[in-house]
Amino acid sequence: MSDSLNSPAAPPATGDPVRPARAKGEPRFPDGPRADPAGSHFERRIRSFQPRRSRVTAGQADALRRLWPKWGLDIDGQRVIDLAELFGNDRPVVLEIGFGMGEATARMAAGDPDTNILAVDVHTPGQGNLLGLADRGGLTNVRVGNGDAIILLREMLRPDSLDGLRVYFPDPWPKKRHHKRRLIQPEFLTLAATRLKPGALLHCATDWEPYAEQMLDVLTAHPDFENTQPDGGFAPRPEFRPLTRFEGQGLDKGHVVNDLLFRRVPHRQDG
Repeated sequence: MSDSLNSPAAPPATGDPVRPARAKGEPRFPDGPRADPAGSHFERRIRSFQPRRSRVTAGQADALRRLWPKWGLDIDGQRVIDLAELFGNDRPVVLEIGFGMGEATARMAAGDPDTNILAVDVHTPGQGNLLGLADRGGLTNVRVGNGDAIILLREMLRPDSLDGLRVYFPDPWPKKRHHKRRLIQPEFLTLAATRLKPGALLHCATDWEPYAEQMLDVLTAHPDFENTQPDGGFAPRPEFRPLTRFEGQGLDKGHVVNDLLFRRVPHRQDG
């Protein structure tokens, strides 16, 4: 969740920031998330995310070293993922794009252990933090993806493989010239629809009201999605989406948070 509510630097989860001594060019975490997993395999395009550089705490580094080989996934676009193999079961899978420091993701995983969550972000401290939270909470239904969610959807997931998609507090790109970087666009929805099962829930949330209005317009106009709200508007925050600390701080400052709950419609029959 890389949003305006979550833009302040999050406090470290455990331990002091670490800067392990390593030779020039040596990977920070040899068995951990790669800096650019897709490399030059795919065309250069406008990215809908902004990589953030910040320090990794000792606890986050420990989680990355211990748990990335077990629960981590580099999005390299070079293979199609078997989600049942990835999670070790055939339970429903929800994709979460952008999870910040992972607190809300961990709480949702704990609250619904029969649903698997594939959580994707590019923020190394957040990846380590979520892995640590999952480990301490005994959450075996979380996997952490590193890289571009567009490549994951387009190259690595099978059609009709997802039971849900969550996009909480994406970067609003408030300047008009940057609106093309916003994630919720018709092209993205068309791609996402191919990977969502009929009836799957697409859940977006944002505290940036102009972006919320754009999301509502784009989703309402898209033929593969229908609003779950009878009035065609925004939805109340569902109980399964936790109120995060950053969101609470924003609400205290008068921010308005809008949730959008749209459902993937049944496949249209040709002819």
